Amino acid sequence: MKDTPVPPVGRFAPSPSGPLHFGSVVAAVGSYLSARAAGGRWLLRIEDVDAPRSVPGAGEGIVRTLARLGFEWDGPLVWQHERLPDYAEALAVLRARDRVYGCACTRKMLAGAPRAADGSARYPGTCRAGLPAGQTARAWRFAVAPGVVRFVDRVQGEMAEDVAADVGDFVLLRADGLYAYQLAVVVDDAAAGVTEVVRGIDLLPSTARQIALQAALDIPTPRYAHLPVVVDAHGQKLSKQSLARAVDGLPDAQVLFDALCCLGQAPPAELAGAPVAHIWPWALAHWSLEAVPRTAAVHARRDYDR
Repeated sequence: MKDTPVPPVGRFAPSPSGPLHFGSVVAAVGSYLSARAAGGRWLLRIEDVDAPRSVPGAGEGIVRTLARLGFEWDGPLVWQHERLPDYAEALAVLRARDRVYGCACTRKMLAGAPRAADGSARYPGTCRAGLPAGQTARAWRFAVAPGVVRFVDRVQGEMAEDVAADVGDFVLLRADGLYAYQLAVVVDDAAAGVTEVVRGIDLLPSTARQIALQAALDIPTPRYAHLPVVVDAHGQKLSKQSLARAVDGLPDAQVLFDALCCLGQAPPAELAGAPVAHIWPWALAHWSLEAVPRTAAVHARRDYDR
């Protein structure tokens, strides 16, 4: 007897640093359809652990926009700022296993260090053997184990990274007392039972680090699929930092139709002006992760950058 496939649990986890833009909608559509088309659950989490970058009211605005576009999520909406005790508990586990250590290094001290793939400083291990004389810990770093982390991305193919060599020991608790994204996302996904992570390729450099953390915490590793990001006419990724326009005020059907096009789903032209309630059934019935472009970037059918 063949085992019955377990329905997946997916999630969308935007940061509330501004209103929802088209690039984020594409990632949301991909994660939603991947989970829902397989009969699975889809969760929504607002990643506001980085309080200084959070814009008041942006999280609530994102939730309203998603609801207006026809997204439906399972279970309660999760806010990271409510989960700080869980991050503290995970950090305590890693400390008990000697997988974290205090670091006295400042940004200025690391300014000349080589860069990792995401632009962060590649940590040279200055404090790994102990704090320099007279120094106190400002942050806590994860002691990365040697070896290559390998995984198969469902869109981008086989991936491998030597995290110790390419990134070094990375921060889990920042000097300002805030928990780092890498720890928060791993703890949150595990607590929610997430089995698949479908997100933009801009987050691909984080994946090997997160897998290393999952191994250190003895929690399962979900399947990963990194979608191409949406870029403007100049090849710049649509983002809040690049002042990409909010999708609020744009026709909902246009936004969803264009998102499906960016994901390679080739929706029929008659859906372009159809009600949102008609677009989702077609998208769920025809969803194909294999049709998603195996590229780092795609261009939208129209101007979404301003």
